[in-house]
Amino acid sequence: MKFFAKELSWLSFNERVLQEAADRTVPVIERVRFLGIFSANMDEFFQVRVADVRREIFFAKDSEERESAQLLLKQIQEKVIALQLKFDDIQKDVVISLARKNIFILNESQLSETQREWVISYFHDKIKRYLIPLIISPKSNLLKHLKEDRIYFGVELRLATEILYAAIEVPTEEVSRFVRLPHQKSKRRKDVILLDNIIAMCLGQVLQLMFACEDIRAFSFKLTRDADYRLPHDIDQGLLERMEEGIKQREQADPVRLVYDREMPEAMLRFLCKKLHMNEYDSRVAGGSYRNTRDYQKFPNLGRKSLAYPALQTLEHPRFLRDSNVFDVISEGDVLLYFPYHKFAHVTELLRQAAYDPAVRKIQICVYRVAPNSRIMRSLMEAVHNNKQVKVTIELQARFDEEANIELAKELTDAGVHVVFGISGLKVHSKLFLIHREEENNIRRYAYIGTGNFNEKTAKVYTDFALMTCDPGVCSDVENVFAYLDAPYLRHSFNKLMISPVNLRERFVSLLEREIENAQQGKRAEILLKVNNLVDEAIIVQLYRASRMGVKIRCIVRGMCSLRAGVTGLSENIEVRSIVDRFLEHPRVYWFHNDGANKVYISSADLMTRNIDHRVEVACPLEDTEIKQQVIDIMQLQWKDNSKARVIDAEQRNEYVNRGNRKKVRSQIEIYNYLAAKARVIPPSK
Repeated sequence: MKFFAKELSWLSFNERVLQEAADRTVPVIERVRFLGIFSANMDEFFQVRVADVRREIFFAKDSEERESAQLLLKQIQEKVIALQLKFDDIQKDVVISLARKNIFILNESQLSETQREWVISYFHDKIKRYLIPLIISPKSNLLKHLKEDRIYFGVELRLATEILYAAIEVPTEEVSRFVRLPHQKSKRRKDVILLDNIIAMCLGQVLQLMFACEDIRAFSFKLTRDADYRLPHDIDQGLLERMEEGIKQREQADPVRLVYDREMPEAMLRFLCKKLHMNEYDSRVAGGSYRNTRDYQKFPNLGRKSLAYPALQTLEHPRFLRDSNVFDVISEGDVLLYFPYHKFAHVTELLRQAAYDPAVRKIQICVYRVAPNSRIMRSLMEAVHNNKQVKVTIELQARFDEEANIELAKELTDAGVHVVFGISGLKVHSKLFLIHREEENNIRRYAYIGTGNFNEKTAKVYTDFALMTCDPGVCSDVENVFAYLDAPYLRHSFNKLMISPVNLRERFVSLLEREIENAQQGKRAEILLKVNNLVDEAIIVQLYRASRMGVKIRCIVRGMCSLRAGVTGLSENIEVRSIVDRFLEHPRVYWFHNDGANKVYISSADLMTRNIDHRVEVACPLEDTEIKQQVIDIMQLQWKDNSKARVIDAEQRNEYVNRGNRKKVRSQIEIYNYLAAKARVIPPSK
């Protein structure tokens, strides 16, 4: 078998996240948060990946295609169940570890009398107002009323003559999921109870008002829906209106997963599945009594600072230490930033200065995901007020950010910004902006090309590269990208940049062919790729071919990897590793040895068919010798990681890289130290 199923590979990635939660050397609060990340990832996996497999089953062209999709769904379900069992065991261990640090997560049976009284009072003062039970009658359309990924209690009410069922939403949007209890005896001890437990404990006080119940039992559950939607084709509607109508489909979309308390009675489970119209292809996952553990990402640190990772002291880039005018800094030479090690404020400052610099004439930018109350978007609106031309290309179909981007588009338009929505049928995923500035009666262009979004929030936890340059060739190509977005039907030339879907595949393969030629001539031939996902089968076939021809290939893949490394006769010269650590590894880097004349690109594009053929993506060469070497050094440090790196072999067993007797290397720490050492050196002014 040449390829590892991307869906199973994705589950392998999430297993690596779970490994971090299981690792007792990780600070215990971070372990709780990794449980939350695992759960959030799993939610999206069902919304997107599993939903796709279900559609393959329903719309298969023939029985062979249907059977293949059915087998894959069966393998997915088996792996999900195995991971859920691991999750439950790890969660129990984490709760014990919290207790050792004097943080106790209590259930209702563990409360003291004083705490019980406090909880009852808290319930009546803070929670009860949000609880409206939905009595599930034969005519109830339960699927219509249940919200995506909210926690519910399925409640069984035993009356004298009948059994009724009800659903009650746990109001996590209105009340904190984690409720701090009054301390007992020792002030060092921190007691916490989950909102779920408070409701379960006090539920009878709500239901007994209306029903003479002999017994009440409650069991948590959560529904996950298909995240896909179809845009209506009404030509009289604008794109914004059609997007708003399209994403409403998610609220009524088919279920793909029901996660429920394994103690739920079989009769209640059958009743829920029937009312939710679930079929044999919908996943039912039994778990512990707590649902929506994605909220663990927000678990508060109630103990010492050492129970979580210390705050990162972000670095000033040394070039900005001696000159506060960002344009002067970039004029002296290219600047490479690496977040979150470097301050993202360097980016916001560039756009802030551009917003009021009298020499700036025009700003163009591509937006995929931005932070709430984005300073970048605020600067663009202020630039309009200062009579600059501002043009923003917004990708409305950025998954799960559609509504935010619709509202952003309206806000920018109201402020006078020229807003456009890219190319029909292609998502604009490139991370670019271009500033036109008048200098000595000529227009000089300043470009920004990154691997991550213009998002101040995620820039604190995602690693990403960004290049600031005024190189005429690169800036000319960036301007042509914006021209392509305006008029994709015209022919546009790109000399330095690789652009999806225009030339990235062709040029990537050409660089690969050069390595093959060097290998055949007995020269050193080597490639190192760093991506989030490596699943494009055509690219993988080319990598297999290069491996057989003697090219040494190393890949650092955070997420999905369909390539099967180290297979005799297929991929002996390919090694794949994955790093999961404190920061989410997000950059895309393509490094070709090129007979010693290294070719290094930073890119927004993963090696996925959708990114190469169905999105607008940009890969930019690094031409400054020092910057190129810096990225190579960082990639080498990552490859040397023997603390947080896993080997992704042909079966994706997620074994840690064997340290042997070598020095311990944790690449994220080593990279910070490497960049910190550079930050202390301020080069002389030219």
